Amino acid sequence: MMRREANQDWATRIVHPRDLSQSDIAAWRAIQASVPTLQSPLLGPDFALAIGAVRRDARVAIAVDARTDPFAFFGFHHRPNGFARPLGAPFADYHALICRPDAALDLSDLVDAAGLSAFRLTGFIDHRAGEIARALPYQPAYRIRLSGTSADYLERLKQESANRYKNLRRYSGKLERALGPLMLNTSDRDVGAFTRLLEWKRRQLVRSGLADFLGPRWCQSLMRNLFTGEVPKDGPRETRFQGLMISLYAGGRHVAGHFGIRLGGHFHPWIGAMDPELDSLGAGFVHQWRAIEAMSDIGLHTYDLGPGEDHWKRMFTSTTVDVHMGLITSPGLGGRLAAASDAVWGQSPLNRSLLAKRLRNRLDHIATLELTLAGRTRGLFDAAVSLPRRNATRRTDVPAAPKP
Repeated sequence: MMRREANQDWATRIVHPRDLSQSDIAAWRAIQASVPTLQSPLLGPDFALAIGAVRRDARVAIAVDARTDPFAFFGFHHRPNGFARPLGAPFADYHALICRPDAALDLSDLVDAAGLSAFRLTGFIDHRAGEIARALPYQPAYRIRLSGTSADYLERLKQESANRYKNLRRYSGKLERALGPLMLNTSDRDVGAFTRLLEWKRRQLVRSGLADFLGPRWCQSLMRNLFTGEVPKDGPRETRFQGLMISLYAGGRHVAGHFGIRLGGHFHPWIGAMDPELDSLGAGFVHQWRAIEAMSDIGLHTYDLGPGEDHWKRMFTSTTVDVHMGLITSPGLGGRLAAASDAVWGQSPLNRSLLAKRLRNRLDHIATLELTLAGRTRGLFDAAVSLPRRNATRRTDVPAAPKP
């Protein structure tokens, strides 16, 4: 579909990711490669193709100039009533308007041109510091970024906190005494380990009262496709888009791991979990340190821990990038209704209520994850059951590590 608005010198084409042409993909990759802050595996055409393989509502808006050359890309899920969400949400920790820095359009232009009433931002990178950066709230996303070798990076961590390194040795010693020698597998292809890691994560989510983002069928298919390698394979293995699992073993027993996606030297894990039977042995802490230690050997320059205020992220990272949250609306009736509904949640006392914020986040997760009425109904029931538990527990993506 091609749409050209009055008084515009560009037009919009809306396609499902599977309908991206080779020239579209090449243009997208070229723009992404030219902007350092956009070089995440979540922001390229390969991620769009992976999501398109499991979601029929996936779309990409492509802005083309008078010669029909693409110069901007914007991925989204076209949900009911024109309410769009980031392509791949809730796995889209980052999303962005992929365009040349001098492009004469903003995200709101493409939202309107795509016929959408509203677009929910949850981790938007505004690489041009435009209207979104000025108007919407933001939070930091954390990245382990090597400027030299892994050894250089870890030495800086040691210098910043000798106690942190002592705790690593203490936890490593406890694991080895309890189970046996430690071994890090930096490209684990064991299906049993993969299944176990996902199960650990789902059990953790249930204990914490959080939404089970691995439950829906499309999410399970996405994880399986990425793990088994059913993704585009063009280019050398060390530079292409692929699923990656990094696992820690102690005495041959799988004790902790991360799974996510890699594009060249940039790794973005989604799933971080450890054997719940070993909570007191600090396996997650040891795993993260050992994974950083291995980065140079496996060709990683960035280990992206994403947004969130979890204290363990701050312990290991040296770089942050700001990501924005909020709602972009169109000028039509649908946009005004979406803006009015969103404003209600921002009013006191709802804005000051932790329970209201958690309820809103849970409802947003349900709308993002569940594609059927039955699924959304089940999600609401699970939320009613688990929210009290959520209020009584502390989230732990990795075991609590000592303060540095």
